[in-house]
Amino acid sequence: MTSTGGGGPRPRGTWWREGAITATAFALCLLGGVVKDDGSTLSPPSAVAYFIAVVSCAVLPVRHRAPLAAMAVTTASGVLAPFLGLLLSPLIAAPAVITAYSYALTARTERRAVSAVALISAALLVASTPLFGALSWKDASRVGAVAAFPLVAGVLGHSVRNRRAYLAAMEERALRAEQSRDSEARRRVAEERVRIARELHDLVAHQITLANAQATVAAHLFDTRPEQTRKSLKELVETTSDALDELRATVGLLRQSGDAAVPAEPAPGLSRLPTLLESFRRAGLEVSAHQEGTARPLPPGVDLTAYRIVQEALTNVTKHAGTRSARVRLVWSRDRVTITVADDGGGARTAATTATGPGASTAGDRPPGYGLIGMRERATAVGGRLSAGRRPEGGFLVSAQLPLPPAKDATQGTDGATAVENRTADAATADGRTGDAEAGDAL
Repeated sequence: MTSTGGGGPRPRGTWWREGAITATAFALCLLGGVVKDDGSTLSPPSAVAYFIAVVSCAVLPVRHRAPLAAMAVTTASGVLAPFLGLLLSPLIAAPAVITAYSYALTARTERRAVSAVALISAALLVASTPLFGALSWKDASRVGAVAAFPLVAGVLGHSVRNRRAYLAAMEERALRAEQSRDSEARRRVAEERVRIARELHDLVAHQITLANAQATVAAHLFDTRPEQTRKSLKELVETTSDALDELRATVGLLRQSGDAAVPAEPAPGLSRLPTLLESFRRAGLEVSAHQEGTARPLPPGVDLTAYRIVQEALTNVTKHAGTRSARVRLVWSRDRVTITVADDGGGARTAATTATGPGASTAGDRPPGYGLIGMRERATAVGGRLSAGRRPEGGFLVSAQLPLPPAKDATQGTDGATAVENRTADAATADGRTGDAEAGDAL
């Protein structure tokens, strides 16, 4: 169990400490009850001394839960001591001194602590001052000690409180500094990994460009120059092997130690679109699909992007559209495929607009949500563009245009083969930046 500021369950050691403090205060209070002003021999404590000691010490264990009540009881016991025939000395006032220290240690504000401790000192000062007769030096020293002890206890409690606050602040500052150092170290490691990954990307891009040129040469010289074809294929194997090694190194750098394992199944694409639409239909969303033009095979990256855009757009319909129907449309043209997902709902949206790239238009007046931002980033990464916004006739529309690879020309003459050979020689001697520039289109 842990100690709580409001007086909840306390550790066993705390109870032993409280018991020791209470027993010590009780003994001091009894000892003060037998002290006489005339210096006569000490006698056993009277019933009044026991009463004062028991009442004033009984509230000490609850001074953390009810500090003001404990201060009032201990101060009242000390003030009543002279009226009950006891000499008010610092010993009898020991419980009041302890409560003054505890309140100064835990008071919410310094002003409250000063006021409470000053009130205790003033009450004990008035009660210990003789009302009749001359005030001797002995009486003056006793009265001064009775009034000063609570003040000293209050100052000591305030000092301990400031010391604890200072140590807590230093500990918190050290913890923040350690967290900042860890964060800075992680940031620097991430920056270094990105820098190395970029360098490896340049190498991989150059090698892929060179491999593409070598494969093209081999394809054109397969029938006319077998020896040259065999040499090109051998070089192609070496180039692709090096590229794979560099690619593994790049992926290894970018992967964190706690990353989840990559799934063994292939990445989804538009071939799995019917399965995706059926899963939304089972969830209660009526989805209709329409396709125009002749479908063509997509590169893996574009295929995955198209699938994810449809998936995210339909997910947004189920969450935010306020309708149970949506329409998916794919339009195939010569150089691009256009994907649109529309609904007629009027529900609240996480976002009403998203940028589509340079020169793109926006709609709505809300900031873009994370889903639309993710779709936009996916489309931009493969050279496409995405727009999203409210339709004039109502509902919401997500439209993405993704590039298609150009159709390959199977008939090329000897001049084309010679040009490919020249491109191979240029790629083999080009520097890393040239290779990266060419790879920007290839990758």
